[in-house]
Amino acid sequence: MRTSLGGIMMTTYRSYQVEQQEETVHFKQQKVTTAALAPDTVRIQVAYSSINYKDVLATQANGGVIRQYPMTPGIDLSGTIVATQDARFQVGQAVLATGYGLGVSHPGGFAEIATVPGDWVIPLPSGMSPREAMQYGTAGFTAGLSVQALTEVDRKALILVSGATGGVGSVALLLLRQMGFTNRLALIRHAEQQAWVEAHGATAIVMADELMTSTKPLQKQRFGAAVDTVGGAVASAIVPQLAMNGVMTMCGNSAGIAFDTNVLPFILRGISVFGIDSVQVDHQKREAVWTHLATDWRVSEQIPTREIGFDDLPETIAAWSTKRYLGRTIVRVAD
Repeated sequence: MRTSLGGIMMTTYRSYQVEQQEETVHFKQQKVTTAALAPDTVRIQVAYSSINYKDVLATQANGGVIRQYPMTPGIDLSGTIVATQDARFQVGQAVLATGYGLGVSHPGGFAEIATVPGDWVIPLPSGMSPREAMQYGTAGFTAGLSVQALTEVDRKALILVSGATGGVGSVALLLLRQMGFTNRLALIRHAEQQAWVEAHGATAIVMADELMTSTKPLQKQRFGAAVDTVGGAVASAIVPQLAMNGVMTMCGNSAGIAFDTNVLPFILRGISVFGIDSVQVDHQKREAVWTHLATDWRVSEQIPTREIGFDDLPETIAAWSTKRYLGRTIVRVAD
């Protein structure tokens, strides 16, 4: 619905908000009216968003994501600019946005309309659709940043990916295959996951309990590199098994925030560990990774993707902890 107030065109749209009432939080759909567009911001008609682990935490009472309520979650969005106060963007331009404060301290992508600082917005790369952008989303972007750190690693080395059935891990496996890495190992916890990861980029599997059998500070050299997406005891177990000059990236903490290691793999094998932050990446690097994802790293057609409607968000998020959603879940906001 569009109305006029003092000559300014106002739009009423649907938005999901997380509200706090005492010790309880509620996630529900509401009607919201746009405000005047501030300088250097753009207004986006959202076509697609996606669900990330961080979005699920944002709807929980002690999720540790949202500090100020009410808030619209959704750390990813893609769509079309419908109004702009930023000269870099034009009405009708297709764009995407991930990270920064989106869905955390600034209203995010779980809404039909999003008003976003222009500095957070990336023009949609040529040939990439809004749906494809959200098949990647923050998960795919993080996977891209992770594999970018492995460009100097021998393409025949054993590359371990933890959290291989999740959003980041599953895309990382596909990207590694696209980049020519021939030995891609998926770390899994359940034997029934083997067929799935091998169908989506893994050449072999490593069981989590086998990886964490030994507690020796320096173990057999196994992995030329690792993309760790879960942290905790898993990350701690990988480091002593990295080969000479091995590389590990770290981007998640679903297995815990504690990281127990020692200096021996670093000073005797010259290994490197890189932290991957997908939230505050500078604009130039951000555009470069998205360009890769649209061109030479393009794997979107291979990403296992589940698409839900806008009205399905509450039910899907509520079931997240009890169901094993493999790969990526995207949200069709605009019908």
